[in-house]
Amino acid sequence: MKDGQRADSGRYAYDGLERVMHEKARLGIMTTLLAKPGGVLFGDLKRLCDLTDGNLSRHLSALAQAGLIEQWKRFAGRRPQTLCRLSDEGRSRFEAYLEELGRVVRDAAKARRAIEREGTREGKRAGKASEGPPGEWQPV
Repeated sequence: MKDGQRADSGRYAYDGLERVMHEKARLGIMTTLLAKPGGVLFGDLKRLCDLTDGNLSRHLSALAQAGLIEQWKRFAGRRPQTLCRLSDEGRSRFEAYLEELGRVVRDAAKARRAIEREGTREGKRAGKASEGPPGEWQPV
């Protein structure tokens, strides 16, 4: 510790949650690609993640720009096909992201259990809001 910082400084900052992945559609895309290491065709990814062509394209562009995914193109007859898959870097970054997300879930579960225990000790129903903090606090 330096300059009197507390040992728990930044404990709940969760710096491992990368913003580029921390969005519902992108989480779905990344999870799908993690589950299918050989890759997924654009049309299948669109269906699995319930996205429109334009929306999926926008998210794939952002993920590719961040180095998280690779996109491969070919023609099947006259029809273009796009195969999407995690890059090696994307796989390791997403796995690290999932570890950090697991930490968030564990911390929240621990906090909830503590609240439930305290509520039981005080004879209150767990999860119910109290009347307010003791002292001269005023609601905002």
